Amino acid sequence: MQQITVNVKPQYLKDQSDPGQDQYVFAYTVTLHNSGSIPARLLTRHWIITDADGKTQEVRGPGVVGEHPHLAPGESYEYTSGAILPTPVGSMMGSYQMQDDDGTLFNAVIPAFTLSAEVMFH
Repeated sequence: MQQITVNVKPQYLKDQSDPGQDQYVFAYTVTLHNSGSIPARLLTRHWIITDADGKTQEVRGPGVVGEHPHLAPGESYEYTSGAILPTPVGSMMGSYQMQDDDGTLFNAVIPAFTLSAEVMFH
């Protein structure tokens, strides 16, 4: 059985952000865990990034951080990446296209998570 669970921990990078220029920088650490019974490789990523104004940006591409991790049952893989938004709050969600060792393609869902700068307005 194929089962990849995805966990994401977002973080606001205040030092790299410039609210005066509408630039809010976030990092997010993703952990993929193969809780199924078949090894699988991550082929591509698809992100949907939405800012507080409702503008959506889609990002598609091969692998993650230049890698195509292969996870045996019980194995996990963690990486950190980032996103820049024009608003202090937004959200991300998406999926990874995976291929198990039998050649079957399937999607691992990335649950929606919130990006928040927790900016204090004076």
